[in-house]
Amino acid sequence: MASSSSTYRSSSSSDGAVAVAVDERKRKRMLSNRESARRSRMRKQKHIDDLTAQINKLSSDNRQILTSLTVTSQLYMKIQAENSVLAAQMSELSSRLESLNEIVDLVTSTNGAGFAGGVDQIDGCGFDDRTLGISNDGNYDDMMGGVNHWGGSVYANQPIMANDINMY
Repeated sequence: MASSSSTYRSSSSSDGAVAVAVDERKRKRMLSNRESARRSRMRKQKHIDDLTAQINKLSSDNRQILTSLTVTSQLYMKIQAENSVLAAQMSELSSRLESLNEIVDLVTSTNGAGFAGGVDQIDGCGFDDRTLGISNDGNYDDMMGGVNHWGGSVYANQPIMANDINMY
């Protein structure tokens, strides 16, 4: 019996050593798991920090793009308004040029009779040298001051002056 009790003791001491080894492995495993969880939390926090920084940068870029878009839109509208004014001016000036060309054609078609000192009848309107503002020597004569030299109602277009246009 004594031998069986010593066997029991030796098996119990070996069981104790096994239990200690198992406990040591459990402890190492727990430490390893804790360290792995800590690294996982650090990676997750770094990922969140990276995403937050990316959000801030993209938000800043978005604000800058929106500001640029607003400025560009305002410039576009201003240029479009200027273009409309210039198109209207071009139309008016083209009309005036056409009218002036008609006058030149009418005056030249009468073979210069209007410049000979007499009255020229064009479309039933009386033009003479004083109406046209031309003196006998063919130079412009400003005797009539602010009078419309083009016969009032026939060619009543007034020139568009740059300071007459308010573009803002």
